[in-house]
Amino acid sequence: MEKRKIKNTDLSIAPINFGGNVFGWTLDEKQSFDILDQFCAEGFNFIDTADTYSWWVNGVGGQSEEIIGKWMKSRGNRNDLVIATKVGSETKEHGYDITKKHILKSVDESLKRLQTDHIDLYYTHFDDNKTPVEETLSAYDEIVKAGKVRYIAASNVSPERLKESFKAAEENSFPKYVALQPHYNLLEREGFEQKYAPLVKEFDLSVFPYWSLAAGFLTGKYRDEADLSKSQRGEGVRKYLNPKGLEVLKALDEISAKHNTTQGAVALAWLLENPLITAPIVSATSESQLETLFAAPKINLTHKDVELLNTASN
Repeated sequence: MEKRKIKNTDLSIAPINFGGNVFGWTLDEKQSFDILDQFCAEGFNFIDTADTYSWWVNGVGGQSEEIIGKWMKSRGNRNDLVIATKVGSETKEHGYDITKKHILKSVDESLKRLQTDHIDLYYTHFDDNKTPVEETLSAYDEIVKAGKVRYIAASNVSPERLKESFKAAEENSFPKYVALQPHYNLLEREGFEQKYAPLVKEFDLSVFPYWSLAAGFLTGKYRDEADLSKSQRGEGVRKYLNPKGLEVLKALDEISAKHNTTQGAVALAWLLENPLITAPIVSATSESQLETLFAAPKINLTHKDVELLNTASN
């Protein structure tokens, strides 16, 4: 499988980023180990998590990092992987927080849970919109120089604050964000394409979209209200049960039949066709869902396929 370079780094990744939000939530430790083993056996090496996953289970979080840490230690494969985690998200204990104090405390806690001495990619998960960008970047500067973090990235940061961050990094010789994690998929296009794509080009960022399959809607398993009870995430896709959503499913049905693959694999392949996208983030909780991840990079969508999907999703 052809690896892709994370821009402005020496990190090479396979073109699918596994979303670790399911570890400790819909997958227990043993199931998580099995999924991770299968993912890596296929040549994939990029795993995404956050310090607060899965806080919705116990109000605190950390379960996902702990599971990944135990798995890496038991397999002895840390150096074969690119590990991304995040800081700044809200929990029951605290609100959004990207102060220097919080970052310096959180990075050590993440390293301990992950049982590693460094994090490859460390994200500002959510902006608190009040900490000066210079303070946040000075914290990153400190932990990069200490070897705890290799590179930094951003998610859920406004275009304005992103621009401010690059300016501050330039002026103070602080580390610069190398990647962006936006909400982007066939049904959520406007925000990224209009507000962030120009910045991605300007600052030469790699892009790892989250909710790449629109919380599972783009797999085709939710066709009407009765389907919403099929999973814990079902209610989250109710908003897509509309003419546009059904039109996109119709296009995915047609193209997946033509390529003899799944709707989800085609939705991911559509993202991978975009030259701005480096690796979509997607999770899996079963072998069949993993097959969708494995199939996506192998699909060669035609120009006509892409046009059909673009028309349906516009």
